[in-house]
Amino acid sequence: MTMSDLTLQIESVLCVDVGAVSTRAALFNLVDGQYRFMGSGVSPTTAGAPFHDVSEGVRSAIDELAGNTGWRILDENSRLILPAKSDLLGVDAFAATISAGPPLKIVAVGLLDDVSLESAVHLAETTYCGSLQKFGLNENQSLQDDINAIIRFQPDVVLVAGGTDGGAEHTILKRLDSVGIACFLMPQDSKPEVLYVGNRAVQDEVKSSLGAITRVRFAPNVRPMLDVEQLDGGVVQLAEQYRSIRTRQIPGVHELDDWAGGGLKPTAVAFGRVVRFLSKLQKTSKGVLGIDVGASATTVAAAYAGDVVLNVNTRLGLGVGLGSLLEDASLREIINWLPVEISETTIQEYLANKALYPASIPSSVEELFLEQAVARVIISHAYREVSERALFRKLVRSSYFSFEPILASGSVLTRAPKLAQTALILLDGIQPTAATTMVLDQHHLIPSLGVAAAVKPDLAIQVLDSHAFVHLGTVISPMGNAPANTDVMQLKIAYEDGREETLEVKQGTIQVLRLPRGQSARLQIHPYHRYDVGMGGPGHGGKLKVHGGTLGLVIDARGRPLRLPSDPARRREIQQKWLQSLGG
Repeated sequence: MTMSDLTLQIESVLCVDVGAVSTRAALFNLVDGQYRFMGSGVSPTTAGAPFHDVSEGVRSAIDELAGNTGWRILDENSRLILPAKSDLLGVDAFAATISAGPPLKIVAVGLLDDVSLESAVHLAETTYCGSLQKFGLNENQSLQDDINAIIRFQPDVVLVAGGTDGGAEHTILKRLDSVGIACFLMPQDSKPEVLYVGNRAVQDEVKSSLGAITRVRFAPNVRPMLDVEQLDGGVVQLAEQYRSIRTRQIPGVHELDDWAGGGLKPTAVAFGRVVRFLSKLQKTSKGVLGIDVGASATTVAAAYAGDVVLNVNTRLGLGVGLGSLLEDASLREIINWLPVEISETTIQEYLANKALYPASIPSSVEELFLEQAVARVIISHAYREVSERALFRKLVRSSYFSFEPILASGSVLTRAPKLAQTALILLDGIQPTAATTMVLDQHHLIPSLGVAAAVKPDLAIQVLDSHAFVHLGTVISPMGNAPANTDVMQLKIAYEDGREETLEVKQGTIQVLRLPRGQSARLQIHPYHRYDVGMGGPGHGGKLKVHGGTLGLVIDARGRPLRLPSDPARRREIQQKWLQSLGG
């Protein structure tokens, strides 16, 4: 039987994601010719004390899934039943992702700081990298200093970049001397893996000089030309190194990887794969944005026509990452997003406790608002970091752009008491422009779809189109400058049932029109005062078909960037008003 025959026979797919706090199991099955999400199970991750073995949490999540669906997945010895023996007994395929465990320590070696070394850093940031040490040609350290620094740092991975294809050879080989000697001097069980992503012409020399000392992987040059950054091949190999390191570091991961046929993937890479896949399906010039606010990191993926910018920021997790949040953000930023008054001391205590106990949930309304304010700051910083990338700016066709859709995931978003709160967190944190739709991954399925797509490519798109995701609605966000309460746009709305409505939109407001999921409407947009609605430039309007969602059609005319009142009482008042406008 050929592999294609096996693929055609796959009906049920089980996916497991081992996160820093929670382990989730999700089941997909073929129903009437379409893949559907059947159910899920959640368990605390058991990578740490007292179990120190992720398999305990995995089996617990699968047991909960089995109880929720009536599907028997494990045998009497708690082993995976693969392939399926009959309906509701076993599964045809298994895939897994992981983000649990300590962030990797990575050394990035390059030549020019703003060329190859910068690209090596960007590559490191596509995985869960907690500590990063950079070595460039401009460093004034001696060979001995470099060797000592690498040994003291004890990296998990060394990324080596430098030289365009067909360019510099001698210089990059010289930079490898410190890497080779440091690896040679380190104990066998502490030697880092090396990923070479530089000039292809010297790969043989790299292999002969380092291959006998430690494991070396190769990927295409991250800077084949001075003005071209190419990370895709490096992302694949770095994901393999992450898998290899996790299977050695954390008990139970090796078994999980065996179940997945050696296909265990970092959660962030699987997340980015779905965003890339959706961007390839786009029939417009818009991109696709995905953001996942996790406990250990926040992942942002932005893709245009199959080209993706992926960033994993371990400083901005809504758990252990909060310990370093104030290195990137300020207390003032958090305070600015609070609709109630909370002291600086209380905020600092919350950040410290949440970092120690990332699984804790808000115990009061004040803590809920504080968590959501922190989420706004995290999303804003994580998105800004990606938007400042040269590759991101290159992919964006103009200074005024939009996404379709925005995919959002993370417990701070999915467990908000009201979806209006979730929507406002996203609107405040991302500040989207023009017209876009917002989609909430309420069951944390996107990484699972990313690895399941490798087994059944059509599974991801079919599940994304199903009711497994919450379509929050369409957002129209005009840009321009006008005094508050000035009419800045006129909307003429034609509903499917024949109703028509005209709406004057005022600067500084949020308005919501009822438009349920499954229904659509046609808009005629007339901007005033040269406001830009993404239809050809300032002052240009046009027609647009929009689709409904749980919240309906949202008109966010608060301006970009958002400017909050400096007076604390007025600032809190207006934020409460915005939330009420959305239905919160």
